[in-house]
Amino acid sequence: MINDRKVLAIIPARGGSKGIPNKNIIDVCGKPLIQYTLDEAKNSKYIDEIHISTDCESIISVVRELGFSIERQRPAELAQDDSATIDVLIDVITYYKSIGKDFDVIILLQPTQPLRKAMHIDGALECYIRNSEQGVASVSLVKQHPILMRKIDKTGQLSNILNIESTVRRQDFNDFYIVNGAIYVNNSHEIFARVSLNDNKVPYVMKDDYENIDIDEQKDLERLEQILLGFKRGI
Repeated sequence: MINDRKVLAIIPARGGSKGIPNKNIIDVCGKPLIQYTLDEAKNSKYIDEIHISTDCESIISVVRELGFSIERQRPAELAQDDSATIDVLIDVITYYKSIGKDFDVIILLQPTQPLRKAMHIDGALECYIRNSEQGVASVSLVKQHPILMRKIDKTGQLSNILNIESTVRRQDFNDFYIVNGAIYVNNSHEIFARVSLNDNKVPYVMKDDYENIDIDEQKDLERLEQILLGFKRGI
């Protein structure tokens, strides 16, 4: 609980991964991928309950072996390739309401973003309270600045993405950020109103580049393992 607001963490973990089979429970340095998110959610000072939304028996089995409960399975119609995250969140909140549990704050933690820590989770929740409970999205500083980016127009020539002077110096570049998908915080009423998480206006900045890794392809998995092994060696 934070500022008398009850907090529900929702971890969506669909079974039908295309790029990496069984991605959410694949072994990464001795732990299933989803455990990195579960452990940090458990270590949060503010989260009251953790809900894993999954349609997959294998994921359910692994999660239970890790000591986390799964009270219900995600409906099959919400586990399709085109299923919207907002519908999954509404399904979970509706379930809790049906058993007499209400939560004020929903924090979405995707297991494919395994390097966000409890301090990031708590920092984002504090940011939410500090900003009058407006929706929060975690962001990271972009590595490739948009000023240096070009598009190829219809004539086959390069044109700027941003409307800027060509003489601007690199040291004068403004900071640009990318929504990294690691953390979203919203109040439950916004979720029911189907407010897009992409409309969250308040940024929570994750400062280290490695923190925003998103596991989608095999190369992402290999990079994650390198980072984790580096941690173990103290690199």
